[in-house]
Amino acid sequence: MEARTAEERQREIVQVARATGSVDVTALADRLGVAKETVRRDLRALEDHGLVRRTHGGAYPVESAGFETTLAFRATSHVPEKRRIAAAAAELLGDAETVFVDEGFTPQLIAEALPRDRPLTVVTASLPVAGTLAEAENVSVLLLGGRVRSGTLATVDHWTTKMLAGFVVDLAFIGANGISREHGLTTPDPAVCEVKAQAIRAARRTVFAGVHTKFGAVSFCRFAEIGTLEAIVTSTMLPSAEAQRYSLLGPQIIRV
Repeated sequence: MEARTAEERQREIVQVARATGSVDVTALADRLGVAKETVRRDLRALEDHGLVRRTHGGAYPVESAGFETTLAFRATSHVPEKRRIAAAAAELLGDAETVFVDEGFTPQLIAEALPRDRPLTVVTASLPVAGTLAEAENVSVLLLGGRVRSGTLATVDHWTTKMLAGFVVDLAFIGANGISREHGLTTPDPAVCEVKAQAIRAARRTVFAGVHTKFGAVSFCRFAEIGTLEAIVTSTMLPSAEAQRYSLLGPQIIRV
């Protein structure tokens, strides 16, 4: 077999990572017919370019302007961790009567975990979130109109943001594709970015909920600084030292 260039190898590594959700150094070395150290070097280069995040023994893809996982895929990755995070996030409801619930699988799990024994108004751009809560007796659901994105089944564009601009909500549960101390909360699609930014402007309190793999990842569009968040809910898989660094920027950090 003719030896591939580093560029060809790296392109294949990114394709595999995006197709499967993660890659393993040993498996890649076998697949590409190269030494593990070569794979590690490729992964370092890809991490420098913001295409993957390295883990112990492998890497996973970073969501970017050109690549975003679908809701269907998100519903199969890190699910027990996402459920724990969602339950802890829902406990931050306090006395909020109006809530914005973002698009994405973790926010969808937050919606499922919200109490059903008291009156609550939920504003969302997410069709699955609206569907989850539509039949709940005490919950009034306001679905924001707009263009529906196929991968995430959520509405975007000026219709969505204009409708959202008319509200003041007590609490916004926000998701992101990446969260970093330097770049704040980011997402690949500018249209989604606008909706998230408008939701945060509309909210008195904002809570970010997300799995540990989001931390340090940077996507294309920034919609919030860390300091705008009241709390960050994640899992104990985020190291406590790293959590401490985020808390210095203002938010309470809850690890479950």
